[in-house]
Amino acid sequence: MNHIAPRRFSAARIVLLVLLAILAFLLLWPTRVQPVAWNPAPAPSLSQGTYAQNHKLKALQPVGTRDIDGPEALLLEQDQLISGLHDGRVIQTHLDGSTLKVLVNTGGRPLGLARHPDGRLIIADAIKGLLALDSQGQLQTLSSEANGLKFGFTDDVTVDAAGRYAYFSDASSRWGYGHDGEAVIEHGADGRLLRYDFQSGQTEVLLERLEFANGVALGPDEAYVLVNETGAYRISRYWLKGEQAGQHDLFIDNLPGLPDNLSFNGAGRFWVALYAPRNPLLDGTAPYPFVRKMLVRAMTVLPKPVEKRGFVLGLDTQGRVIANLQDASSGNYSPITTVREYGDALYLGSLTARHMARLSLQEALAP
Repeated sequence: MNHIAPRRFSAARIVLLVLLAILAFLLLWPTRVQPVAWNPAPAPSLSQGTYAQNHKLKALQPVGTRDIDGPEALLLEQDQLISGLHDGRVIQTHLDGSTLKVLVNTGGRPLGLARHPDGRLIIADAIKGLLALDSQGQLQTLSSEANGLKFGFTDDVTVDAAGRYAYFSDASSRWGYGHDGEAVIEHGADGRLLRYDFQSGQTEVLLERLEFANGVALGPDEAYVLVNETGAYRISRYWLKGEQAGQHDLFIDNLPGLPDNLSFNGAGRFWVALYAPRNPLLDGTAPYPFVRKMLVRAMTVLPKPVEKRGFVLGLDTQGRVIANLQDASSGNYSPITTVREYGDALYLGSLTARHMARLSLQEALAP
């Protein structure tokens, strides 16, 4: 009797089958992402010029309570830092970390904080919408939709000096918290800049079709409001007063990284937290939706192509860069997603870090 030996697969055939499986996955795996073609300007150099890399952020010092998860937004009031965490808590901690108090747990993800003149803490919660916390610890939902469209990703908020309006952003109506990568890659222009009226309780859309609307800040004399467009590497401006009231333009374009939160010191300086430098792969595939869809599929099993670099910019009221702070060294504090100036220091928060940080203003503004 003849015995037929079992057929053996050669190593080359195994490799071919694996490659075919990977290709099928990249081409066919279901995804909701529908990338839109666009053509970003060439990224500015990080090796020379305005955005030349440096190690100024290496001087950062931890501040407040340690071992907390993702202190994104922050406010400094007297010697107390207030921040929102990944688990939904809004906490208050002494600068030296000696105390920690939980003000509220929103049950969502608090990303933006502002203090209303009447004492209420206004919270932009990615999941719950625009919220208000009163002195009795009572949490109220102020707004969760505008023009019949629910917020998908409430991101940042600022309140005017009179306490009449809250200006805030809805990063994406299609993609919720945790899906910022999909939203940025899709480039679907589904972000909005909004205004909540504390007197009427109404929410108005000031700008729409923004590319992942993120940080929000009022400018000098509250003549305009700025909003970061993370997915387009720019900051847009909406005029509130003067001949240009109701119009919008670009405050600064073609940034070297992905702008996250934004703040104004009230005296001529804006601070912009850059989540990470721009990625050549993302920019290079921008005109090719089919390729970007494959990239989305790959990101479900591979790490996101995000460089771990601390990155902060200071801008004057004309949109000119007056400070470039970076740190790409091992163990750097990143991603930096919030930066605010208080007194003689900058205070920084992060979506994923385990503590907040501080840098002297003298070092930040040094040539």
